[in-house]
Amino acid sequence: MSHYTVDPSPPKPMPYRLVLLCLLSALAVPLLAGDTDLTPARSRLGMNLAGPVDWNTELPFVDVFRLARTWISQRQGQSWGKGPKLELDDNGWVKRLQSECWAETPLLTIPGGHFPGGEYVCLYEGEGRIEFSNIKRVVTRSSGRIVFEPDPARGGFFLQLRETSSSNPIRNIRVILPGFEATYRENPWHPAFLIRWRSFNTFRFMDWMETNGSKVREWSDRPRQEFYTCTDHGVPLELMIDLCNRLEVNPWFCMPHLATDDYVRQFAEQVKRGLKPALKVYVEYSNEVWNGMFAQTRYAGDRGLELKFGEKHWEAGWRYSAHRSVQMFQIWEQVLGGRERLVRVIASQAANSYIAGQKLGFQDAWKETDALAIAPYITMNLSPDGKPGSSEVAGWKVEQVLNCLETNALPNSVRWIKDNKVVANNYGLKLIVYEGGQHAVGVGGGENNETLTKLLQAANRHPRLGQIYAAHLDAWRDQGGGDLFCVFSSIGTWSKWGSWGLLEHSTDDTPKYRAVTEWNLANPR
Repeated sequence: MSHYTVDPSPPKPMPYRLVLLCLLSALAVPLLAGDTDLTPARSRLGMNLAGPVDWNTELPFVDVFRLARTWISQRQGQSWGKGPKLELDDNGWVKRLQSECWAETPLLTIPGGHFPGGEYVCLYEGEGRIEFSNIKRVVTRSSGRIVFEPDPARGGFFLQLRETSSSNPIRNIRVILPGFEATYRENPWHPAFLIRWRSFNTFRFMDWMETNGSKVREWSDRPRQEFYTCTDHGVPLELMIDLCNRLEVNPWFCMPHLATDDYVRQFAEQVKRGLKPALKVYVEYSNEVWNGMFAQTRYAGDRGLELKFGEKHWEAGWRYSAHRSVQMFQIWEQVLGGRERLVRVIASQAANSYIAGQKLGFQDAWKETDALAIAPYITMNLSPDGKPGSSEVAGWKVEQVLNCLETNALPNSVRWIKDNKVVANNYGLKLIVYEGGQHAVGVGGGENNETLTKLLQAANRHPRLGQIYAAHLDAWRDQGGGDLFCVFSSIGTWSKWGSWGLLEHSTDDTPKYRAVTEWNLANPR
């Protein structure tokens, strides 16, 4: 049986000793959401979970090979990554290696030592030789099992496939965090990850499904449990269902923009078979099918023009996204046998409520929709030509950035909430948030200003930002109707591209994280 197979039986409660391990280990983190009896069903907040990459700092899995980067081919004497094309089986395992060649993949490429030390266990099937680079030492080695010790202070490490038998190649590699070898099969999730988010209502799986620019079209294209990594196709549906079942958290699925009706139907059928009946299912067509930076928006515009839904590319695209959303909703309704468990979501741009009306009004899409979703970020996009410009802001103090967020960006966000609430009310729909939080970031070249990046990161660690988050959520509760608000995002490294994670890494603590978790506890439904 593959190591990616999830037990279809009802999830077992988390063993107490694993919780204790979590709390006493180096991964002990602020777990405010675990200090309450708030159930996910009573929470107003959802969470966008960070995507599956080898530099993921959330550490959701106890088998870190699930987030291995795709194989890198190497040849002795050649430049890095310039080895021959690898011959892979259907599950991505290397079938054979040429002479003086090897394949390798980086793991836990997390700077700053923010992953646990100790003895890791590498398990595998087949015959060959696995080596590691940038580690402290190999402790023991036997057939199918290697115990080794990485060095978090050096950052990530490489697993190198140096030899593999052509008749019995190495496969089903697992790299298990310290303390989980006996339990990873029945519970793939790190207990700190489960505890941290257990009081949230919904997990939006947009990044886990690698929605933006997805090439998934047919059901055969889906991420499968047997595939060697989640970083190539996304996280398998079985794992998303398992996670939601364990925590009794609702899933929010973003259907790939190219997906056929058969894909949608089989996806829905698997959810019906596997997901606990009491859980709601949020369904959205792709992600931000109005944002021109994404392939799905360009695709929708092209399809809309072909179907003569409008003369302008963007207008035709808005309308096509509504048209295709309804088609997908109808398939889900047929499979689930009604709408009781289904939340049909059409998303729109928060800053332009006109788009919401164009989508919902086209072909009476609102009649087949339950919720209008927006992303009313506390927005401060800083470009060289902006007002204020990125260079000017780089000379500010942190307090000035926070003043701008509080007195300018926050009121703008509240206005967007009010405008879209009017649209939602006109169509008798709920208003919900698919993404929300701070959006202070350099753009259009401003991201290359290192001084600006450091300033914005300092603002993201300032206690006052926590107060701004709380004020934002209060405004949502009071002005937007207070339904589901999915924060963006859970945990991720901050960089010039933004400080999106509430936390930077799994051992972090920030005022904005505390503000969100405390607000969640204080404002149940």
